[in-house]
Amino acid sequence: MCGIVGIVSKSNVSQLIYDGLTVLQHRGQDAAGIVTIHDDTFRLRKANGLVKDVFHTRHMLRLQGSIGIGHIRYPTAGSSSSSEAQPFYANAPFGISLAHNGNLTNAEELKSWLNLQARRHVNTTSDSELLLNILAHELQCTSSLELSPEDIFKAIASVHKRVRGAYATVALVIGHGMIAFRDPNGIRPLVFGKKETQEGIEYMVASESVALDACGYEFVRDVAPGEAIYFPESGGFYSQQCAENPAFSPCIFEYVYFARPDSTMDKISVYASRIEMGKKLGEKIEKEWEDLNIDVVIPIPETSCDTALEIAQFLKIPYRQGFVKNRYIGRTFIMPGQEQRKKSVRQKLNAISAEFKNKNVLLVDDSIVRGTTSGQIIEMARASGAKKVYFASAAPEVRFPNVYGIDMPSANELIAHGRELDDICELIGADKLIYQSIDDLVAAVNTANPEIKSFDTSVFNGQYVTNDIDQAYLDRLDALRNNETKETSDRNAESIIDMHNEGEE
Repeated sequence: MCGIVGIVSKSNVSQLIYDGLTVLQHRGQDAAGIVTIHDDTFRLRKANGLVKDVFHTRHMLRLQGSIGIGHIRYPTAGSSSSSEAQPFYANAPFGISLAHNGNLTNAEELKSWLNLQARRHVNTTSDSELLLNILAHELQCTSSLELSPEDIFKAIASVHKRVRGAYATVALVIGHGMIAFRDPNGIRPLVFGKKETQEGIEYMVASESVALDACGYEFVRDVAPGEAIYFPESGGFYSQQCAENPAFSPCIFEYVYFARPDSTMDKISVYASRIEMGKKLGEKIEKEWEDLNIDVVIPIPETSCDTALEIAQFLKIPYRQGFVKNRYIGRTFIMPGQEQRKKSVRQKLNAISAEFKNKNVLLVDDSIVRGTTSGQIIEMARASGAKKVYFASAAPEVRFPNVYGIDMPSANELIAHGRELDDICELIGADKLIYQSIDDLVAAVNTANPEIKSFDTSVFNGQYVTNDIDQAYLDRLDALRNNETKETSDRNAESIIDMHNEGEE
């Protein structure tokens, strides 16, 4: 998962982009980058690390320009090489820079086409660089030297026909402006807002509405699936539906885990959806666990807090904060290596023993993916004196790989893959385990926007909305991940990590 930001302003934008990326830091902690345009030249800084560590004063002073884009990244296929930090750029035509959130499912086909037909070189293994070069090729096919909105929309329409998968994208074209577009299924979120100033109206695009709030922009609307929006440097914007058959299927995991609770995406409040998840799960617990004597409900902070509180209120059971979170460590789910995730659980959470001692405890989490974190937390609860430890997940069993930009491509890493409820319960060490049903999860998220007729729930049921995923694809993805993980381990063992990035230090 990644986060993107783009701004067309009347003054320098680097600080605003920095601020926007900072509030989207939860979407990726592996790398960060900002590119601006000044004097018809890209000004770029990108490197591995958190936003606060990548950008220093000397970088911010050099990132001049009233138009720019930014990106925060975590690797979707095991690689955390600094060479794959975004944004990417291409010199022709005009000069284009691009940042992308998602994952292209026909990347191998696209790479071959670019090499053999378009004759464009791709320098990394990133599918985002593929997307950049395909967009560049389509823009280069326009007949005029000066791009019109119609030229841009025609190019995006061609991109939609050629590319499959998930992509929420923002791009800069030197001498013209900023382009934002979203895949025809709207799998990854993208919103835009505006700000009225004395010099005119400024525009901002971001992965979540919380970034608009932080930068003082008024939310306008979501970018529709398949839609492209062109923001000329001179001001204003043009929009057009560029996909032939858009079909709205946003990723439901955004609401379960990834997005901040204070964000609204696709007309759905993330906070409100998590409250509804708590209501649905509370109803299921009351029905299926009526014989259990639960003394206290404790969330595993922080994503599950709102859901757990609603469960406690529904069941009329005390709600307590039994774990203290260290806010100076990253989200363990998106850390690049399994060993690092294991180590980080103990660093991230510490139990308040008084809330567990001699009690039957219901722990609530947003989801169970690999099961490593869940198992360690249950051990912590028992070590703190809990008599019984019950576990509830606000999401259904994660049984299938994600191919649209979430870092769980290997089925073998998923604790629920090929296992029944009792087996999973035993593996994580719980006395009882309960999952939200898919129907209840969809109903909980769908409450705020019944216009959305379907969601991408592929990690739960294996039904991929792009209709292009087979076992051969999943096997290739798994092999790619294993190979990249090995290469990373070998590089670490040899201590040859190169942190220098394109002369930007």
